Amino acid sequence: MAYEHASIERRWQEYWDAHQCHTPDLDRARRPFYALMMFPYPSAEGLHVGNVFAFTGVDIQARFQRHRGYDVFEPIGFDAFGIHSENYAMKVGTHPMRLIPNNVANFRRQLRQMGLMVDWSREVSTTEPNYYRWTQWIFLKLYERGLAYRGKAPVNWCPKCATVIADEQVIDGMCERHPDTRVEKKVMEQWFFRITDYAQELLDHLGWIDWSDIVRRAQINWIGRSEGALLRFPVEPGSSSAGAADGPIEVFTTRPDTVFGATYMVLAPEHPRVDALVTPEKRAEVEAYREATRRKDSIERMDLSREKTGVWIGAHAINPATSQPIPIWISDYVLMGYGTGAIMAVPAHDERDHEFARKFALPIVEVLERPADAPPEGAFTSAGKMQNSGPFDGLESEAAKAKITAWLGERGLGEPRVQFRLRDWCISRQRYWGPPIPMIHCDVCGIVPVPESDLPVLLPELEDFRPEGSGQSPLARVEAFHRVACPKCGGAARRDTDVSDNFLDSAWYFLRYPSANDDQHAWDPERTKRWFPVDSYIGGREHSVLHLMYTRFLCLAFRDMGLLPPDPEFKGEPFKRFRAHGLLIKDGDKMSKSRGNVVIPDRYVEEYGADTFRMFLMFLGPYELGGDFRDSGIVGIRRFLERVHRWCTEELPGYPEGPLPREAEVKLHQTIKKVTVDLETLGYNTAIAALMECHNQIRPAAVRNRFAAESFVVMLSPFAPHLAEELWASLGHAPTVEDAPWPVFDPALTVEETVEIAVQVNGKMRDAIAISRDAEEAEVRDAALAREKVRSQTAGKELRKVIYVKNRLINLIVS
Repeated sequence: MAYEHASIERRWQEYWDAHQCHTPDLDRARRPFYALMMFPYPSAEGLHVGNVFAFTGVDIQARFQRHRGYDVFEPIGFDAFGIHSENYAMKVGTHPMRLIPNNVANFRRQLRQMGLMVDWSREVSTTEPNYYRWTQWIFLKLYERGLAYRGKAPVNWCPKCATVIADEQVIDGMCERHPDTRVEKKVMEQWFFRITDYAQELLDHLGWIDWSDIVRRAQINWIGRSEGALLRFPVEPGSSSAGAADGPIEVFTTRPDTVFGATYMVLAPEHPRVDALVTPEKRAEVEAYREATRRKDSIERMDLSREKTGVWIGAHAINPATSQPIPIWISDYVLMGYGTGAIMAVPAHDERDHEFARKFALPIVEVLERPADAPPEGAFTSAGKMQNSGPFDGLESEAAKAKITAWLGERGLGEPRVQFRLRDWCISRQRYWGPPIPMIHCDVCGIVPVPESDLPVLLPELEDFRPEGSGQSPLARVEAFHRVACPKCGGAARRDTDVSDNFLDSAWYFLRYPSANDDQHAWDPERTKRWFPVDSYIGGREHSVLHLMYTRFLCLAFRDMGLLPPDPEFKGEPFKRFRAHGLLIKDGDKMSKSRGNVVIPDRYVEEYGADTFRMFLMFLGPYELGGDFRDSGIVGIRRFLERVHRWCTEELPGYPEGPLPREAEVKLHQTIKKVTVDLETLGYNTAIAALMECHNQIRPAAVRNRFAAESFVVMLSPFAPHLAEELWASLGHAPTVEDAPWPVFDPALTVEETVEIAVQVNGKMRDAIAISRDAEEAEVRDAALAREKVRSQTAGKELRKVIYVKNRLINLIVS
């Protein structure tokens, strides 16, 4: 019987669909297990092998848990809104409302042919009105809670995307979607979500959530907690009457111990106080410098090797510690996005400030004693003993931090402060392909939310959907969409024409899956109690500080709004466990269309079968690290499955029933133990290797042993589900193998009866012997001395001592 993969895979896929094998009863599940994969962007013609690698790993875990007796829910959907899809539509010249459904259909076909245990009855697509209605509802709920606000701020602008992009989408100053395009800074009025309100809790939870370390570290660094002090520098009277009237300039510093050495102040060129503080004679120079700064990205501005530049604005502030006036400068090495956008410059103890001071001949005052072994020149940036610091001279600098902060606090000039690198989430996008932001602007009533009863705000079909690059969304060109009546006063008003960031679409999709067919709720409260939080989430590490941070923020906010059930164990965190899968590379690079190294799975599935391709991908390397895609190895996997197929369907029926030989029995139980542990830890490649090794040992036994055959087929099932179904039937079982219990190993049978003992003579390895486990020293010694290699080293010599480490080695000391 040949292994006809095409007919086998088609037959079992049809059976699964006809019998709804992958559609669990979500309301009656006794042991729920929610297995979640990151849903794909259908922003290309089809899936590539990197997608299949990721999804197969999730499916293996889901199938493993089903064998362990869980009611497994494994849903799928399509993250179909956003710039990825819109850019692809523009590239191929097809409207996204026509293109994306075609792409989704092809993605669905490819996913189905891979044999995923997906519940297709609860598929979602973010572009469907019955989905983005609830995305808009979430926006309104956040607005009601005070977590959504409109404000003017410097934002990242990609000229090619013609829209604002998030901080996390700026890679070394370039747009992540257009690596050749430098991101600009623009000051624009945008919608933001107050993710910073949850910065501390987001950070605290990273101490205990069960996530991949690489993702936890990335989030810790992105949140960027710093402890220090907020110091207030009054503006010197007479410097600028308007500037002084606005109060002191606030500075965040992690080194309040050095404030006595602050000899000048630097503001970011875009700091809002600059306009009021600059003196008339300096205004032209300051404006020219600010204009030059606007053409630089933050990466260039933070480059420590770049020569420092700046302009004195003609005004002075008062150092709150010394009460002395210090000049106020602007320089592009200070950014508004960090701290307060103003720094106290301490050139004696900060390298950037020191370089700036030397260039512009500004005073340098050392307030920390320089140790004898420290370099005599340059900035001394370590801790030390205080000097030139009034009443704090002689104190160690660490102790002085709190004391100086408290001392300034007595005069209202300082207080302890915790600062975060994390910034509020800019949600506005000036593009077409996304959910319209559900807000209305009225000249009388101000900003008015769209009533919930009017949701969804439908995205109109706009034939010319290309962005203008002016900061206006294409929707602003549609009068019928733009001009509306105010829901509050009934007067003429304007609909918000921005769409929301597609990361909002993907920040809650896992809550929608169980309630995908519910028109009354975004997520059904009772069903959510059973299926939240998600048991296992597996996805790409590239989403460490975008998608994953946003999902956590939203769920913590939903918890506080009473929209999620109380959960004292996971405290609103959405995922019990998250693991980041690795990356497949080809020809030394990440797969991408621009590099021309994308591999489409279809031809491999057609030629070798989905089961072979699944196992081949999982065998390329550790799942959490990835591997190098070289298709030469796929033939070996195919031959292995052919041997297994032949063994079950042709050889076993002709063998006599009976027990396995002891050696083969031990190998079987060792394999059950290893594969179980490997699947728990996503060690798929080593699990496959163990199955191959096991089969090589139990097949030659030439006996029909029911436990061995059934255990092997069940262990194969998560990797090669179609073939496992076929073999399960050949063993006389009714479908489906998915409901078969996971095999249990006997601990006593995982220990081999013999062990290999290393034989040393005078500490040098000479031979190895196989002997009974736990053999006594005399038995091992005699067996060792009988070996030819050992006799040649001991002949004519006296055996003076024997060192024996049971089950490991024996060392014969002779002279």
